Amino acid sequence: MAPAAGQIRFRPAQIPFTLENGETAAGPKYTPATMAGGLALFDCDGDGDLDLYFANGAELPSLKKTAPKYANRLFLNDGRGAFTDFTETAGLAGHGYDTGVATGDYDNDGWLDLFVVNYLRWAPDKEPVCPGYCHPKYYEGTPNSLWRNNRDGTFRDVSAATGIRRHVGKGMGVAVADYDLDGRLDLFVTNDKAYNFLFRNAGGRFEEKAFEAGVALAEHAMEISGMGADFRDFDNDGLPDIVLVALENETFPLYRNSGKGFFEEVTGRSGLAALSARMAGYGPGLFDFDNDGFKDLFVSRGHVQSLDMRHQWEIEQPNTVFRNLGGRKVAALTAEAGFDAAPPRRHRGAAFGDLNGDGRIDAVVSALMAPAQIWINESPAPHHWLLIRLEGTRSNRDGIGARIRVLTPAGSPYNHASPSTGYASTSAGPVHFGLGPASTADLVEIRWPSGRVQRLKGVKAGQVLYVKEPAEAP
Repeated sequence: MAPAAGQIRFRPAQIPFTLENGETAAGPKYTPATMAGGLALFDCDGDGDLDLYFANGAELPSLKKTAPKYANRLFLNDGRGAFTDFTETAGLAGHGYDTGVATGDYDNDGWLDLFVVNYLRWAPDKEPVCPGYCHPKYYEGTPNSLWRNNRDGTFRDVSAATGIRRHVGKGMGVAVADYDLDGRLDLFVTNDKAYNFLFRNAGGRFEEKAFEAGVALAEHAMEISGMGADFRDFDNDGLPDIVLVALENETFPLYRNSGKGFFEEVTGRSGLAALSARMAGYGPGLFDFDNDGFKDLFVSRGHVQSLDMRHQWEIEQPNTVFRNLGGRKVAALTAEAGFDAAPPRRHRGAAFGDLNGDGRIDAVVSALMAPAQIWINESPAPHHWLLIRLEGTRSNRDGIGARIRVLTPAGSPYNHASPSTGYASTSAGPVHFGLGPASTADLVEIRWPSGRVQRLKGVKAGQVLYVKEPAEAP
């Protein structure tokens, strides 16, 4: 499918939430303050619309929500992109310094498990004194953790038994996909100024394969400030690729899945290295924002440092979307995409989904000590789209891990059901496909986590297609 001419364009909308990270202008700089900002788009009330939940910070150094301004916030969507605060009724204000978590069914038993990314060991009485926020080299790393669903509302820590605990890092983001197509979900974890982890699911245990697979370091072989990541098919070859973001002069590395157990870095070849060299990013998301059949890259941008370091770095930055030019090259759109309509910020988490039912993927972005931004996608390209909402029976209820291929006369885009996207955030909407000029999908093929394969023919574009996993194998 060749990329059609067109543009990606967003319009800012307001929502009454400010991310309070506990930072003070004159006081000491506590490391947790710069790492806040996770959020989630998910249907919390079962009405088919994506609702919005913001994780919020707390007072520092106590890590306690000592004032109402630190409350986590839940907003219900009316289906047209208008939100109502439902936090108090839902009882979700929280108590501590909250960030984010990822879900997935790692053992294919039909129940969602939890993978928790851990950053570093921190204690206020041992905080080094630095101009601004301290470099992660001053702190000890921590292992991540995996919690298995016991199917009774409780979870069991299986981090040691599965091999996860053996690997100590300074985790910032996690993305989930079956990169070797063996039917088991694998995990990619970014680390801050340390090499990344690629946990290959070997069935009951995880093998760390980052160096062997070529994704431990960027092509310049230097450890970078790995922030968020996404793990989706960028070039429509049916294999999930990896992208992560970092700080200025570190680029936003893009790794192409070879299908042979390793990845090839194409950051330079795609143009992403040169375009991102002067940028700092936190939350990436691979979604088809112009519905042309290729996933584009949205990046919530902002520096890790405090505002009083403006003399040294560009701390507050606008967001950027990198338009996918056919799976090989990208073009950077900032003002061209409408992001100059809001002030630059220290952006952090980002979540993605169709908020108003028009088939175009919108974005929600948090920012330290600033109002959150909803970016409504108003891209003018007259392309078709399809959203697929899955319901598992033998697989987990939301079909997380399902791989989907959509065949049209114009091409064959792939995607998979995974809510884990970007930095400390969740995008748990239906699986989205841009179909370009095609008004009908000749074939929709779903490979469920259970191993079942379901095929639907002659599917009309412009709809949310509800698909239930067959109870019995065909």
